[in-house]
Amino acid sequence: MCVPDWSDSISALDRLERPREELLNGLSRLWVCSPVSAALLQPYDLLYDSAVQAFYNSDYEKVVRDMEGALSSHREVRRTKVRCRLRCQDQFPFDEAFSDLRFFDVVLRRAACMNRCIEEKLGTQSRHKVSEDVVQDFNRRIPYNFLQMAYQKLNQPDKAAAAAHTYFQANPEHVEMGQDLEQYKDLKGIKEEHFVDQEARPHQVSPELRISSSGKLYDKGDYDGAIASFEEALVEYYKADEECRALCQGPQKFEDHDHLRYRYSLHELVSDHFTQVLHCEHECVRYLATRPGRLSPMENYLPLHYDYLQFAYFKVDKLEEALQCALTYLLFHEGEEFMTDNVDYYRGVLGHDGKPQEVRTRSGLERRGWFEDFASSQYYSGICVGGPLLYDSVLLVQNSAALNGRQRVLLDHVISEEECAELRHLAHTVTLAGDGYKGRMSPHTPNERFEGATVLKTLQYGYEGRVPMKSARLFYDVSERARRIVESYFQLNSTLHFSYTHLVCRTAITGQQDHRNDLSHPIHADNCLLDPDANECWKEPPAYTYRDYSALLYINGDFDGGEFIFTEMDAKTVTASVKPKCGRMVGFSSGGENPHGVKAVTSGQRCAVALWFTLDPLYRELERLQADEVIHILDTQSLWDQSLTINPKDEL
Repeated sequence: MCVPDWSDSISALDRLERPREELLNGLSRLWVCSPVSAALLQPYDLLYDSAVQAFYNSDYEKVVRDMEGALSSHREVRRTKVRCRLRCQDQFPFDEAFSDLRFFDVVLRRAACMNRCIEEKLGTQSRHKVSEDVVQDFNRRIPYNFLQMAYQKLNQPDKAAAAAHTYFQANPEHVEMGQDLEQYKDLKGIKEEHFVDQEARPHQVSPELRISSSGKLYDKGDYDGAIASFEEALVEYYKADEECRALCQGPQKFEDHDHLRYRYSLHELVSDHFTQVLHCEHECVRYLATRPGRLSPMENYLPLHYDYLQFAYFKVDKLEEALQCALTYLLFHEGEEFMTDNVDYYRGVLGHDGKPQEVRTRSGLERRGWFEDFASSQYYSGICVGGPLLYDSVLLVQNSAALNGRQRVLLDHVISEEECAELRHLAHTVTLAGDGYKGRMSPHTPNERFEGATVLKTLQYGYEGRVPMKSARLFYDVSERARRIVESYFQLNSTLHFSYTHLVCRTAITGQQDHRNDLSHPIHADNCLLDPDANECWKEPPAYTYRDYSALLYINGDFDGGEFIFTEMDAKTVTASVKPKCGRMVGFSSGGENPHGVKAVTSGQRCAVALWFTLDPLYRELERLQADEVIHILDTQSLWDQSLTINPKDEL
């Protein structure tokens, strides 16, 4: 039975005096229901606490019972909130046009409906309010760590393996759990099917099948399998999106406003609340594209499904469906050239136009820029390439298409033979073993020695007379030439700044080259952590996430091996190979679209100017700014009248 609780009603005086949190609670608890028939669900925080206490008391059967109960209770609370909020939103929709009174009427009826529905299923809602610490523990899957240890003590290795695998998916940096998993794999009776992620999100189940291994499906000719997998993933994605947005409909936190004590009007209060709701819904795009245990989302996650689908449908000669998927992709990235060309092709063959797939959004107030949510989440960026090369001598050798990728370019004659010779001589004088690699002489392979020098260090040597100032100045000028070419060719709309500049040589160590099977520099990306198993590159620390473009300017080719290679995200499939030589430069965007490495240098010494650039002036290279000051002094002919204090700082 539901009765009004007038103590929580909102009077005119309340609207002026009470803090916003209380007013919101008044809105959401206008009706208090007392469902005498509802079976009470045990709060998951109490069960969790009981299980932890049992663990420290070595009562492992109770650990399993209470921890599994806590996980079950947690899922049921979430499911109930989703079901009730979706049902009440449908029952009391916002009209296309409505008055203030109609709006507040819908808000209050929705609140009453949701409270009634939830309390019928769960009992009094206050019983299921948990601390932020407990919420974070469940988000981090801490219960599964306790479970795997408890199952191990109870001699149930199959269940321990499942719990360990589930925990490790969200905590891949946990070294001990990774070791435990390897031990479980070696146990007799443990099979691959025991390693199941019990908290897997349905739309991300086997992401390597749906995205990273889609290329493998295509290579095998299993286009029908790829289609079925991606279509299933889309169904689950939109279901998860709807649930995520429903969970945003509850009470919101106003932590940034706790210190304010001015009076709020009802309109301001409701406006603030729904602003928070919309922000929460916006974040669903990021949440659904982020794998457990990661900070950054998978780039272009949802549109890629339609990209793969249009290609798979094309391969099985289902052009109607291919056109539909291509048009849907363009809803997210309007006007993108390659997909627009595909659409034109499909239209030409079919002789008619098509319509994109229906992308489900909720009605009323919820129909509010779903595509704008996605577009503003910056998970995709398309940049035109092919701008002027600025210098007459520079020759375009290969563009992105020829290099089998995107945001790539190969150029020759960036510097002359004479400049190469002068830079090689400079490198032999100023480079130090381990410079730029925290003193490690062999940071990437024990079979080669690495030496390096920065622009500022080279100018310091020139000032001290240890190298010709002309040669030191050449290093500075050549790096600026490379920066200008990269900025122009990739047609960037803002200034490209130096992030790090390094004259680096790698030398094959005599007697250690027989039967080498390693790389001079392992496959990696320059601004994200390459994860070949997940087919992703995570743009998060410790990666240099601020780097946007990279370039390598070679100053010699008289060595064996040392080819620069681009690969697929699997870090195995080579898509392009570049043989270094004097004056040759390879430039590319620094993200996960361009995994790269260097093959082993098996004889001789390979030298190059390595450059990394950023579009963010906050991350400009400090030493470069100091070098700019030195050059300015030289250019104004006042160097000899000043004492030069140089304090090199190695960014790496």
